[in-house]
Amino acid sequence: MLRAVNRVVLGVAGAVLLCAGGAALAAGLGADVPSWWPWDGRRDVLLSTADRERWRDEGWWWPTVIAVLAVVVVLALWLLLAQLHRGRLADLRVDSGDDEGALLRGRALEEVLAAEAGALAGVSRARVRLTGRPRGPRARIGLLLEPYASPRRTLEGLAAGAVEHARAAAGLGELPAEARLRAVRHGARRVG
Repeated sequence: MLRAVNRVVLGVAGAVLLCAGGAALAAGLGADVPSWWPWDGRRDVLLSTADRERWRDEGWWWPTVIAVLAVVVVLALWLLLAQLHRGRLADLRVDSGDDEGALLRGRALEEVLAAEAGALAGVSRARVRLTGRPRGPRARIGLLLEPYASPRRTLEGLAAGAVEHARAAAGLGELPAEARLRAVRHGARRVG
């Protein structure tokens, strides 16, 4: 959901900035603008002296301006952090028995899980993504099933096989997994 909110907010902010910039550019270049347009010529300014000084003596003006700007800065930082946040789990610390541990790359575990899940009967393609924290990873598995595949048997094989092997190999107490199954769609072919 964070990805959808992120895209919507960035899209709306981009559209607003593009429209405002285009409007200011058009007015600044002397283009014909409608009569209701706030800027109508090359010498026009965005905020006149009267507009800038209108609220200066009011007691609520500066706290409101500072609060609004603070909210804008916090939202901008949140969007920046959302862009920098990695959705995938980079690596896991695995107990190697020598009290030091080993580092297991998340992508390596994803590839092994996907290969084992893809080898199940009736699975055309498997995709795996590890999310969460290194001490509590979660697996998101997408399986593309052939028409003859049994979803129940596929899920049982996935839980008892690939997910259980990955959990045991990584030394995890549990590995919650979410599997999404889709059927392959074959196009109609002419025989003859």
